[in-house]
Amino acid sequence: MNYLRQFWWKIFTVVILFYVFIAGLINPVPQLPILNETIRNAFYHPPLWIAMMTLLLLSAVFSIRYLSKGQMLDDLWAIEFANTAILFGILGCITGSVWAYFAWGDFWPNDPKTNGVAVGMLLYLAYFILRASFEDELRRARVSSIYNIFAFAMFIPLIMILPRLTDSLHPGNGGNPGFNQYDQDKSITMIIRPAFIGFTMLGIWITQLRFRARRVEIVLEEQEQQDQKVNDTSIPQ
Repeated sequence: MNYLRQFWWKIFTVVILFYVFIAGLINPVPQLPILNETIRNAFYHPPLWIAMMTLLLLSAVFSIRYLSKGQMLDDLWAIEFANTAILFGILGCITGSVWAYFAWGDFWPNDPKTNGVAVGMLLYLAYFILRASFEDELRRARVSSIYNIFAFAMFIPLIMILPRLTDSLHPGNGGNPGFNQYDQDKSITMIIRPAFIGFTMLGIWITQLRFRARRVEIVLEEQEQQDQKVNDTSIPQ
């Protein structure tokens, strides 16, 4: 009983994603021009991006918490949320490229939103490189937290605002109708809405596992350093 109380949300995540994957493949979908059966990618591609943006938001929140409280664990949460978010971003790019090929005839069309995504991913690649360039933990955490907050503040306009100001192939941008046109179609909403929840919860679950693994690594590294100091002091001069 205690096990269920502690891990209910993980069981719930598995159930939701199992439903999304199976129903997304076999349930009937609207037969739309050009899209045809590729509309099933709507159950995977947009939810991956929603989950990624949620994880990046959580990463920025923990960076703010670190700057306000100075707790190293907050910085650790921030980097692990960012790591998982970029993983979801890569999966989103892959599913989006496949969808773009069948819908628009190109794996990576010259589109404001796809280009904005590329720039945004590079922003976070620079975030990881920036962290690796510091040896001092406190300085690394402080500088990278500031950068992480500004990276998120730039990432959202790149993929959510700027594409709406010009012509874009993506739904909801440049005068194109958004996905809300499918809100009245139960065959779409009954799968895509649980997918938003399931992929986001999966991202949090992966981040939690990465956080725990990293904490174990830190403890082992600290123990190894202490053992090394003991050995050095025990050696006769």
